[in-house]
Amino acid sequence: SSRLARPSDSKEAAAAAAAYGVLVYLVPGQKESLDSLYAALLAGVPEGSAKTRGIAVGEAAAAAMIAARTDDGRFGPYRFPVGSVAGEWRPVLPAFVNDPSAWLKDVKPFLIRSSSQFGSQGPLRLTSRKYARELAEAKSVGSATSTTRTADQTHAARYWAENPPATWSRIFRALSAEQGLSLTENARLYAMLYMSAADALITVWADKARFLFWRPITAIREADADGNPATVADPAWLPLIPTPPYTEHSSGHAGLSGSFVATLRDFFGTDKIGWTDTNNAGLTRSFTRFSQAIDEVVDARVWSGIHFRTADEQGAQIGKQVAKWRDTHYFRAVPARAD
Repeated sequence: SSRLARPSDSKEAAAAAAAYGVLVYLVPGQKESLDSLYAALLAGVPEGSAKTRGIAVGEAAAAAMIAARTDDGRFGPYRFPVGSVAGEWRPVLPAFVNDPSAWLKDVKPFLIRSSSQFGSQGPLRLTSRKYARELAEAKSVGSATSTTRTADQTHAARYWAENPPATWSRIFRALSAEQGLSLTENARLYAMLYMSAADALITVWADKARFLFWRPITAIREADADGNPATVADPAWLPLIPTPPYTEHSSGHAGLSGSFVATLRDFFGTDKIGWTDTNNAGLTRSFTRFSQAIDEVVDARVWSGIHFRTADEQGAQIGKQVAKWRDTHYFRAVPARAD
């Protein structure tokens, strides 16, 4: 599509056509509403060759993306193997579900070389002292009936329990508006954000399939079988937030958020941008810098009772590594061609 484009082509028409083409392909059941949105966007673009050519560029970009992602590993049959002994993952309360999207581990990355390129070091040994400390932390501060978790920690855990991409996408839109980004700047920002995030999540799900580690609810309830004399079982223990239906290590939320935070810092050239956000449950959090958010996510998943700290820290590191790879290999300035 870049070979078709001219500087005079309508960027608005190109962006609308590209978005429409990809969305209709991905969610054909929403075609009627997408048709209306697309028509409304194009109606705001003056008629003429700039609009016509812009549409053509957008359609070519959509076709190229669809072709590149055909047979990319989505929707495969893989499910996480169910274990039965200490340290092995198995479906848990409340729904005993095995992640229907576990195939994510097999999806072809957008930017990095492979899903194993930035894999983590893995969970702690069950018999280690650090594991015992992390289990005790999750058991205490992550319990549904915790007396050690503060009101603010509970608030943060519940805030970040909202669908993570939805939370962050709402934040991105607010930041874009507050920073006055142009259409071109938005296109670049969102491409950087979501391609980095996709590769971070693909890497994390490969990690989850590699280690198949149990969640705190299983580990705490069955601690008497973990071979560690410093852990104490609580067969009735429940987490503050219901446990997701996939394995524990590493953390998907931290991987996603780590990539987002690193990308925001790269794009804006600073860590010192703040925001306030209210989620769909009416919970509000405020931040003074990007790094503050990822630090809170790492903590919040422990406060939620659904992760051990090591999984959060290593997940965040995966996100940062993927973002660094993107920063050094993609979205670089293109040297001007000599006429």
